[in-house]
Amino acid sequence: MASIKQNSVTPTAAATPQPVVTLPDFCNLGIMLRILLIVDGMSAVAAMLKAPTLAAAWQELIELSALVQPLLLLSLLILCLGRKTLARLPYRSGVIAVLAVELLLVTLTHAFSQRFFYADLGGLPRLWLFMLLTSGVLLGYFHLRSRAFSPAISEARLQALQARIRPHFLFNSINAVLSLIRSDPKGAERALEDMADLFRVLMADNRQLAPLEREVALCRQYLDLEHLRLGERLQVVWHVDNMPGDALIPPLVLQPLLENAVYHGIEPATEPGEIVINIYRARNQVHLVLTNPYPTQGSHHAGNKMALANIKERLELHFDAEASLITQIGDNRYQVHIVVPYMSEKND
Repeated sequence: MASIKQNSVTPTAAATPQPVVTLPDFCNLGIMLRILLIVDGMSAVAAMLKAPTLAAAWQELIELSALVQPLLLLSLLILCLGRKTLARLPYRSGVIAVLAVELLLVTLTHAFSQRFFYADLGGLPRLWLFMLLTSGVLLGYFHLRSRAFSPAISEARLQALQARIRPHFLFNSINAVLSLIRSDPKGAERALEDMADLFRVLMADNRQLAPLEREVALCRQYLDLEHLRLGERLQVVWHVDNMPGDALIPPLVLQPLLENAVYHGIEPATEPGEIVINIYRARNQVHLVLTNPYPTQGSHHAGNKMALANIKERLELHFDAEASLITQIGDNRYQVHIVVPYMSEKND
């Protein structure tokens, strides 16, 4: 039987996780949009500060954009292609590498434009200064954003949520196992192994993305435990034939939703209820759809949305604008639909 291993972590280190600051993912659509908006905004401000009139400012902005926009798109392309190399560098080294790339691109663009198009782009030091100022603002913004949404901070919030795993689930699961010890010793042993695996994952370091198939296996173990006490009242339907098992997702995305589905959708009802999990890949996106009964009457209070808020925060942390979580109520059914970009260790 598997055993739970405790890590020797000092209380101070465990209580005060240090924020992990990294460079942004330059291939992420949300990151690209933020960069475009910030650079265009700074270009507009620079044009207005230089020109004496509004008409002159508009003309200055056009001339500046003729240089900035191609340079910006080329920068995003190169940084996106080099994101794996940048990700392996320490943060300070990565910042230096980004600035070096930008300086080189500005220099080459300035020389190319003057030689082949005879364009008057002004002095090269002026362009270097504008580039350094713009890059500094962008890197500073993403630095602060990375600290604010740091995996360490989010993990601390997640661990607080996980530490609150409903006491009724733990106690009822233990009682269900006790009832099996004499009648079905092998079943009791399997249930204890499932509990050990579940709580091992709950207490593990969950800051990194994990394969989807691992999350599904954990959810099956969780539902097996719930089935011990709920019996035929809990019916589960899996649609995972088109599931990309190697897809990377934040750990413990689906399991809290299933816990909510059992607590709010199955337990209040006297009749059997059906939870449906549909996981599939469509193009470059992975869809996770979970539906469960939505009793209009029952003794359970409405959820406080903490699990949903936590999952949304972690999806934003890892995937920015490329991920979404949508809830919907209809026909006495509650549905949660999560969409994340398809990423795997093979193509990452």
